[in-house]
Amino acid sequence: MLKKNHAEEKPVAKPVAKPVELPAFEKNISDKIVEKFGDKIVVSFVKENRVGINVDKENVHDVAKFIRDELNYDHVESVSGVDYPQDKEIEVVYHIGSYSDPSLASQLIVLATRAVREENPIPGKDATKLPTLRDIFYSVEFHEREVFEMFGVYFTGHPDNRRLLLPEDWADLPPLRKDFAIKGR
Repeated sequence: MLKKNHAEEKPVAKPVAKPVELPAFEKNISDKIVEKFGDKIVVSFVKENRVGINVDKENVHDVAKFIRDELNYDHVESVSGVDYPQDKEIEVVYHIGSYSDPSLASQLIVLATRAVREENPIPGKDATKLPTLRDIFYSVEFHEREVFEMFGVYFTGHPDNRRLLLPEDWADLPPLRKDFAIKGR
């Protein structure tokens, strides 16, 4: 059995990670939002053509208004929901773009907020509620209705919280929640 001579071992230099260079245009956008809202928001990512902002439901309306009025984003391209049963929350994600400002043509702000997730939802009559962004971005009208019926998130102040895809008498869990089970399977 050979013994290792510790004096002969050379220390191995570990590579030093270079600081990540953020895209300047997108970092400028995120900096403006941080400057305005400080610790009321969290910048989740900054990458080419995308800035991700997380905000609590109490501030989502003000942040969206700032994005429209001060940053020149003029429409919501899509709204999606994500069910987090382990956190007892449902996240709603708005992808906000601009048609009117050519410098923002390929840019998106991904604005995300979360609502309490009720175990036995009664859409519109429980705590799973968020303020609507319909008065800021007209384009969310049908997207929020879809999130309402598919995830059970009621949008306070929305002018039309009727179902869009499911029958009006739907009595089961919202079908995109993770605990929804198709009958008979």
